[in-house]
Amino acid sequence: GLGFNIVGGTDQQYIANDNSIYVSWIKKDGAAYLDGRLQEGDKILAINGKELKDLRHRDAVELFRNAGCYVSLKIQRRLQPQNGPVGYQGDGESGGLPLAAILVPGLALAATAVWILLRYRQRM
Repeated sequence: GLGFNIVGGTDQQYIANDNSIYVSWIKKDGAAYLDGRLQEGDKILAINGKELKDLRHRDAVELFRNAGCYVSLKIQRRLQPQNGPVGYQGDGESGGLPLAAILVPGLALAATAVWILLRYRQRM
C-alpha cells in the first residue's frame, strides 16, 4: 500500500458535517513516511486528479488501492494553532518525487536480497 490510513467519507464522517477524507495514520517506514510530505490530519482533496468529494469511505479506499505506481495527492495541510479551532492551509499539489520513486527501488532491493539469500542457501 501507500503506507497510510484514511478516515472520513459520507458514511463515516471524521468531522461533523464534513464528508472529506483525512489521513489518520502514517505507517513508520512506509512509502508516505519515507516520502515525508504527508502528515496525519491532512485533508486529501484529490488523488491522481480525481476529487474525493462526497464519496463513501469504502469508495475512497478503493481509489487509493487502485491508484497505481505513480500517485499524486492534492492535500490541505492541517494547522495546529495554539488557541482556537483546528484550521487548514492551502490546497496545494504535493510536489517532489512520486511515491513510486521510493517504492520501486525499495522493492528491487528487497527482491535482490531475497534472491541472494536463496542462492546462498542452495550452495550450502
